Amino acid sequence: MSKENGKTKGDEGKATAATAVPPMKRKEYEHALRGLHGELVAMQEWVKSSGAKLCVVFEGRDTAGKGGTIKAITERVSPRVFRVVALPAPTDRERSQLFVQRYIPHFPAAGEVVIFDRSWYNRAGIERVMGFCTEEDVQRFLSGTPFVEQTMVESGIILVKYWLEVSEEEQTRRLQSRIDDPRKIWKLSDMDLKSYTKWWDYERARDDMFRATDTAWAPWYVAHTNDKRRGRLNIISHLLSLVPYKAPKSLDVTLPKRQKKPAHLPTTPAVREIPTPFS
Repeated sequence: MSKENGKTKGDEGKATAATAVPPMKRKEYEHALRGLHGELVAMQEWVKSSGAKLCVVFEGRDTAGKGGTIKAITERVSPRVFRVVALPAPTDRERSQLFVQRYIPHFPAAGEVVIFDRSWYNRAGIERVMGFCTEEDVQRFLSGTPFVEQTMVESGIILVKYWLEVSEEEQTRRLQSRIDDPRKIWKLSDMDLKSYTKWWDYERARDDMFRATDTAWAPWYVAHTNDKRRGRLNIISHLLSLVPYKAPKSLDVTLPKRQKKPAHLPTTPAVREIPTPFS
């Protein structure tokens, strides 16, 4: 090992490993998430009462943790208020439409939060990299999208756009875990494998997208998610900071009395009960 400034390169590697932040422990994560869930419920009540319209876009590399983050956001709130949109591949009819047209019906109305698990930015990412559209299509999209998003914001929609970033090494580890774990194999698609070979094409496409569509009215926010738990907490905390919600007044609720048991009850009919192997 060579020496530089009295230290070996091996020593530098050990120092880097020693100073690296260890993954967040589950107990610490769940404690922090519980508090954020309470704030998300408060935000939900404000959205309902104020008629606010919130649209959150999640984009990023494969395995960057979009699905897990969205689940963390929505698992304690009402699906009547929080709606997740994850559109399948476009039909032949949709391919003939104005590109953003298939997304517009899913935009939030008053009192709604809509979360896009991938969005119209498919055109700037996967469609461009994998050759599903022409370069002319891409440039038209990049030049027109800021105006579409400006119209959204001017109509009263709070538009928040997140890009989730993960390292090459961590992406490889997560894809391999999908291959090895029968519970995760459904997450792995042929497109994931093809995309895996095009890391630097995606890098260039991402940067072009940032340059063209990072605007004052709809900026991009980058979240690093090599540590999924920290990434989720950071995103939720940041999202809450962007929404001008006010916590509702605490309710003083007392359970009412139940009715008295009738003197004569009819016999409960015989029904089939499920087996209880876990009793």
